[in-house]
Amino acid sequence: MSDAAQPTAAEVRAAAEAVKAALDRHLEAVERRTGEDDPAVYDAFNALAAAAEAYDERLYDRYDEVTPFEIPGADDSLPPYAGPEEPSALSVLIRRDYAVVEPQRLLSQARRIADLDPEDDRPEIASVVGTSVHAALGVLFGEYEPDEIASRHKEFGLEEGDSTLWVSASDDAPEPGEWLSTPFDQADPQRVVCRFDVSSVFDEDELAEELDDLDEVES
Repeated sequence: MSDAAQPTAAEVRAAAEAVKAALDRHLEAVERRTGEDDPAVYDAFNALAAAAEAYDERLYDRYDEVTPFEIPGADDSLPPYAGPEEPSALSVLIRRDYAVVEPQRLLSQARRIADLDPEDDRPEIASVVGTSVHAALGVLFGEYEPDEIASRHKEFGLEEGDSTLWVSASDDAPEPGEWLSTPFDQADPQRVVCRFDVSSVFDEDELAEELDDLDEVES
């Protein structure tokens, strides 16, 4: 890189000040958060990531030095936002994965639900539910809301996998029944206002980093 293309010392200093300001805003958002998925915290996190990346680039270009920390950015998982600036409607898209780790527990829970259903007194229904995982899942998700299943998944013989929630912006609310035949075709990543992911891989990465740090200390 030529000297003409390098950032000035003042630009590097300004980028450092921007990181400090972003750190303050992030801390304030965390202290004032209203819940686990507070959008203000999410926005402050992204602003801090962008400021840190800009400072790191300028520091390297000017002084051939890097920062000792790395903040993952939102651009790693989503393309740039291309939706309306002022959305008039939104869609909340949720995916949760489960593994059926205790089929017998699932079958017995589903049979109990079928036995207690006063609107269906056909004994053959309960019999099928008690022998078919497919039928048992239909009974389970027909009886309970997804949030309740998520909080009680172990009772039903399920094990949580990854989950994600997308808040997607729309220009107008769709007509009733308009998208029911293809409910997931409208999942456009460029219209996602924010997303929240949960995965055991994040915990594994943190554990690996902690073990690496421990090895460095012991050595």
